[in-house]
Amino acid sequence: MSTPLVYTPIDEIPQIHQDLKQAFATGKSRGIQWRKQQILGLWHLVEDNLDLLRKALYDDLGRAPDESDGTELNSLILEIKQAYDKVGKWSQTEKAAWHYMWFAMSPATRIEPKGVVLLITPFNFPLYLILAPFAAAIAAGNACVLKPSEGAPACATALAELFPKYLDQSFYRVVNGGIPENTKLLELQWDHILYTGNANVAKIVCTAAAQHLTPVTLELGGKNAAVFDPRVSNLKVAAKRLMWGKLTNAGQICMSPDYAIVPEHFQDTFVEACKQAYYEMHPKDPQETGNMARIVNDRHVQRVKRLLDGTKGEVVLGGKIDEETKFCEATIVKNVKLDDILMSEEIFAPILPVIPVKDADEAIKVINSLGNALVLHVFSSDAEFKKKIFDNTQSGLAVANETLLHIQTVGIPFGGVGSSGYGATTGKAAFDQFVHRRGTIDSPFWLDAMMLYTRYPPYTPRNKTMLNMFMHPKPPA
Repeated sequence: MSTPLVYTPIDEIPQIHQDLKQAFATGKSRGIQWRKQQILGLWHLVEDNLDLLRKALYDDLGRAPDESDGTELNSLILEIKQAYDKVGKWSQTEKAAWHYMWFAMSPATRIEPKGVVLLITPFNFPLYLILAPFAAAIAAGNACVLKPSEGAPACATALAELFPKYLDQSFYRVVNGGIPENTKLLELQWDHILYTGNANVAKIVCTAAAQHLTPVTLELGGKNAAVFDPRVSNLKVAAKRLMWGKLTNAGQICMSPDYAIVPEHFQDTFVEACKQAYYEMHPKDPQETGNMARIVNDRHVQRVKRLLDGTKGEVVLGGKIDEETKFCEATIVKNVKLDDILMSEEIFAPILPVIPVKDADEAIKVINSLGNALVLHVFSSDAEFKKKIFDNTQSGLAVANETLLHIQTVGIPFGGVGSSGYGATTGKAAFDQFVHRRGTIDSPFWLDAMMLYTRYPPYTPRNKTMLNMFMHPKPPA
C-alpha cells in the first residue's frame, strides 16, 4: 500500500513563499467572484476525481470506499459547498450596533484576508483535514501553502498532481516532504498557520510561529471520554453509535471516543451492548471483508501492540493486531484503571478501555484528571445528568448521545480548548480564523461643531460637564 512521494526541493520552498506573497499583494484574491471560482475549482477537483481519491485513501489507510465516502469525501464536499454558498455573506462589512455617541461616524468592521497562510495536517483524514480549512482560507481571500502528511503518500501525491489542473498556482501550492521540509516552512513568516496533529509537534509549530508573532490555529487530540448513564433510553442505539465512532478509520480520529466511563454495576451490561453492536455492524470478520481500516504504518502498529501487550485490564473482545497487514481487531477492555497503559496516551486505534466508577462525581474527577479533551461525549436521557457532566468539565466540544457527526454539523465551531488546541477548523468559524476583523470609522467634520469640540484644550468646566454627560456613565446602584 505504499506510494512513492516526490518531495518538494527544500531550496524551492522560500521562492514558493515569496511568489505567493507577491500574488497576494496584487489584490486579486479580494474579489468575491474570483474566490468563488477558486472554491468551485476545488469542488471540481474532488468531484471529478472521486475514484482516484477513494483509491488513494485505500492505499494509505486500507479504508473501504464506502467508509471514505461517508466519513471524509461527502463531509468535505459539504464544507466546500458551504464556503461557496456563504463566501459573499461571510465577507460583508459588518455595521456596528447603533449608539447615540458614534452612529454618525458609521462604525463598522471590515472583513479582510490575512495574507499568506500555511496549513499542516496529519495522515488520518488526509483530504478532509487539509481541504476543509483550505476552502475556508480561499473564502477568506488568502493565498495558501498546503503541507499534507507524508504519512499518507498517495493522498499527498494526488493533491500535488491535481492542484495545477484546478486552482490558480500563483495563489495555492502544495509542498510535500517530511521533517526537513516542515522545518524550512516554519522558518518563513506566514500571516497565519493552521496545524492539526499532536501536541508535541504543536509546540514546535508554536515556537517557530512566535519568532514572527504569527497567529496559530491548533486542532489537537486528547483523551475523549464517553460517559454512559444507565438511564439512557436506548442502550442498543447508544452502544452502536459509540462503537461506530470508535471503530471508524480504525479509531484513528482525533475526535473519536477514546475511553468509556460507566457505573460499576452497569459495566457488564454496557460491555455486552457494545459487543452486540460490533457484531451487528460486522457479522463477518472485517479483516476479511475489508470493512475496517488498517493502522497507518509500522511505527503506529508497534505503538498499538505495546498498548495491547501492556494493559492490565480484562480483554473481553478482540485484543490482537496483525503486524504484517496492520489490522487491529476491534477491542474492548474492561476494569481499566487510571494508571493503566491504555490511559497514558491518546489511543488512536480501535481499542475501547472501560473505566468503572461509583457515580457521576467520580466520572468528573476522571475526566478532569486527563486534561482538556477535544470532545466529551455523554450518553444519557436525563437532562440534569448531561448538564452536570458538561458544567463541571472542559472540552473542545460537548456532545450528547452521538459520535463524529458534530464535525459535519453546520453552524457550530469545531475546535479544542487548552491542551486539545485553540481556534476552529471548519465552516464559518474556520473562515473567521483566516480573516482580520478591521475596525473602521468615518467621522464627519460637522461633529466638531455639535459635540466633539469638547475634547480640545483649553479644558473649560462647561466642556468637561458636556464630556462627562456623554462619556462618563455612573454604575448602577
